[in-house]
Amino acid sequence: MLSKTLITEAKQSRERQWLSEVSAVILQQALRDVERAYTIFFSSLKGSRPGVRVGAPRFRSKRDARQAIRFTANARWKITEAGRLLLPKIGEVKVRWSRRLPSVPSSVTVIRDAAGRYFASFVIETDPDADLARMPEADNLPSVGIDLGLTHFAVLSDGRVIDSPRFLRRAEKKLKKAQREVSRKQKRSNNREKARLKVARAHAQVADARREFHHQLSTQLIRESQAVAVEDLAVKALARTRLGKSVHDAGWAQFLAMLEYKAQRYARVFVKVGRFEPTSQVCSVCGVRDGPKPLHVRTWTCTHCGTVHDRDHNAAKNVKQAAGLAVTACRAQVRPELVPRSGTAPGEDGQNLPASAGGASHVI
Repeated sequence: MLSKTLITEAKQSRERQWLSEVSAVILQQALRDVERAYTIFFSSLKGSRPGVRVGAPRFRSKRDARQAIRFTANARWKITEAGRLLLPKIGEVKVRWSRRLPSVPSSVTVIRDAAGRYFASFVIETDPDADLARMPEADNLPSVGIDLGLTHFAVLSDGRVIDSPRFLRRAEKKLKKAQREVSRKQKRSNNREKARLKVARAHAQVADARREFHHQLSTQLIRESQAVAVEDLAVKALARTRLGKSVHDAGWAQFLAMLEYKAQRYARVFVKVGRFEPTSQVCSVCGVRDGPKPLHVRTWTCTHCGTVHDRDHNAAKNVKQAAGLAVTACRAQVRPELVPRSGTAPGEDGQNLPASAGGASHVI
């Protein structure tokens, strides 16, 4: 009924004639997205949907410069022999491929971001055995606990320290200058739009650099470990404090999401320790709880056994111990209540794909 009213009949009106200029599949997919959004909303309203309560669907903000269209298999799009992307009512589009597609894609989503860049994201089927072949066997690999922070991005239970790149802080001077140029331009002018694109490109560079850092570090940790334990941080609450900008700059939530889906994809164990676990108060040697300590205290001595602890390194050890990372030779956890969470896994291009599917993103 919606398809008939909002697509078929709307094309006949003078105000909506422009709907005929695009593929009907795009319009139908937009209706499917609306239907799915309302289904999730009403399920959350009734309490039949687990998780955080979801609000009613809203119109996209006019300040949201990101746009996307999705072509399914019946849209008759294809990849030509010359390596170009043939889209209905658009034609052949030149593509700069980031990597070879391992299988025939079932759909493609064309995305235009705020910086004016175009991406093509494909949904493909992957072979789980081929995924596992890319990683070493986990039987003889160690387990690791991770303590995330702001002074250092991560401190591992084995003593390794990962420095924080602070991409946003390093680019602040450039971003402030670009933002001042926008404020000096006349509203709704072409020069203001050019200045806005300059700001968007600067922010995109920061986001891309942060995402690349997270991908490389998460892949390294998954490759070198059979089990990974992290603390379940209250990122939303921390982002509302005076350290909010630094928390957003670190991007902990994105990094933990990458660790989780990569652990599931490559048959590793991923455990989240409760955020109320006193990892910074307990001695990792004797287990005595020594009480809370202010953030400026970076080293402390256990009053029971006399061991001198680095605050972050000790916390990483406690995270590993609290997770109970005892893994048998068959990769099954000894503690059955701490198992990797199932569900959808975000693809490496940032799109949410089913856990059994892979994604490939390419710049057009």
